[in-house]
Order: sequence, then C-alpha cells, then structure tokens
Amino acid sequence: MRVRRLGGIAAAAVATTALVTACGGGNSSAGGDGKVQLALVAYSTPQAAFEDIIKAYQQTPEGKNITFTQSYGASGDQSRAVASGLKADIVEFSLETDITRLVDAGLVASDWNSNATHGFLTKSIAVIGTRKGNPKNIKTWDDLIKPGVEVITPNPFTSGGARWNLLAGYGAKSNKGADQAAGLDYVGKLLANVPVQDDSGRKSLQTFVGGKGDAIITYENEAIFAQQNNQPIDYTVPDSTILIENPVAVTKNSAHPKEAADFLKFLYSKDAQTIFAKNGYRPVLDGITGFNFPTPPQLFTINDLGGWPKVTKDFFDAKTGLVADIERKLGVATEK
Repeated sequence: MRVRRLGGIAAAAVATTALVTACGGGNSSAGGDGKVQLALVAYSTPQAAFEDIIKAYQQTPEGKNITFTQSYGASGDQSRAVASGLKADIVEFSLETDITRLVDAGLVASDWNSNATHGFLTKSIAVIGTRKGNPKNIKTWDDLIKPGVEVITPNPFTSGGARWNLLAGYGAKSNKGADQAAGLDYVGKLLANVPVQDDSGRKSLQTFVGGKGDAIITYENEAIFAQQNNQPIDYTVPDSTILIENPVAVTKNSAHPKEAADFLKFLYSKDAQTIFAKNGYRPVLDGITGFNFPTPPQLFTINDLGGWPKVTKDFFDAKTGLVADIERKLGVATEK
C-alpha cells in the first residue's frame, strides 16, 4: 500500500454542496451583446476544477462570449433534479447510471459515450483518509471494521461517491466479486462503523475535517483537495481498490447545443485536463505530465464486478438491493 501525508482545509472550502452559482454574468439566452449562458450541473466534488476551467475557457475564442450557471450537489440528487426539469446544458456526475437516467428520460443522447474515453471526463480511485499521524494506525480495509473505529462515508442512495467507496471495499474483500458473501459481510461491518451518512462526498469530507470520525473513505482527488487546503490528515492508497470513472454529457434539450458541444470539447483539451489533474483528478487524456498518480497493484474496475446495470440492480435498488437491506437494518434511509 502507499501512504500519503496531507498538509492541513478550511471548513469554508468544503461547504459547497447543493450550491448554485453564476459565473461571468449574462443572460440565460443569447442577448444583443452576443453572450450565451450555459447551465452546468455536476456532482459535488469538481467545483473548484470547473471554476478554473471556465475561466480558462472564457479566454479562448469559443468561450469569450459564454457565461455559466453552476449547480453542485450529490450526484444522484443532481441527476434526478435534471430529470425533473432543472435546466442543464452540460452534466457531469459521479456515476454512469446518473447519465443513463437522463438517457432513459430522453434528455441525453443514447450515443453520449461513443467517444474515445467512453464518455468519461475524469478518473480517480478510492482511498482511506485518516487523522494526521494516523493515531489509530488505520492502513487497510480490515482496519476500518475494527471495534471502536468510526468511518465517514456518505449515503449510497444519494451519493455516487458512496457507491464507489463501498464497492472499493466490497471488491477488495470479495476477490472482485468472486465471493459475494464475504464482500457483503465486510460491507455490513463497515457500515456499522459509520456514525453519520451525509448526502454527498463533499459533505462527508466537511464532516471529517470538522473532527468526526477516525477515518474517511473518499476519492483520491478529495484527499488531494484537502492537502491543497492545508488540512492535517494523511491518506493511504490501498493495494486493492477501484478505479473511479466520472461521466459527462451535453443535454438534448439545450437551448445552445453548439456552444455546449464546444465547451464539452474543451473539457477534453490538454488545458482543461491539466486543470483537472492539478485538482487531484487522474486525466483521461494522454500526455498530461508533471503529476504522480500511483497505480495500486490490485486495481479493479466496475466491469470486474459485473458493470453498473447489474451492480445497481443487485446492490443499490432502494427496495430490493443487498446494500439497501443492510442500510435498513441500521436504520438508514434508502429512498429519496
């Protein structure tokens, strides 16, 4: 395993979930000044990266007359909001299933994932964060289920990050799903050690840096975000963990499809992917240099566990899912 030392994050830097902001002013449609406003709806963690990317985009010929509204929150909540009518021209979520919900609703084209990266914009991995100095010597998945250890992770029925977190531990302890019983036993013991399940990954980070819990399961980029904001915690890259892939798409009902497509193209540019990397995300574009992202020896993917359609049905169906059953026994809500 690889252990990383983090420097110290002001609470204000993480209190940014379910947030809607405007960037650059402008109107919701093209006005007499030629400006166009696009609506970006995303999950909670990439806000800082997108703010920098938007500034960079507005310095380009394609982006000089483009302004943005930005909405950030728990991935599942954001996807459901768009399906229910929240205006969006570009969406980026934690999970592929949050995009396919919009495909099923007729809001995103069925070929959204036909590009070279299969529709994924960024990558990360699940890691274990601890207090500075790691006073309880928490380094492995097994350490998280020891008696008396409090673990912070969000609610998997609102947060995409929570699903990645649980599947990382599940896959590691089930030999990539080969021993389902062992994996579910682990998830049950893990969730029993979780004192509070926030609705998003960013809120869980806020809870942890606020002093609750001995460890946090989180995206690697969130741990790096904490490092960049001077929060005194460490993190460990487990030997066995899951590759996280975050999807992006433009909506079919965008009032400005050309401008939305141009911004999507920019998100895959070297400039934008470098900004993502500076914010702790693993770029999907080759040739982004100057960053050190370790490859765990037993890294696995969602496809190793059967793919999102199967995993969602078997584990995260709010009524019949195996994780839903565990959560209900713990008194945790599984339906929104």
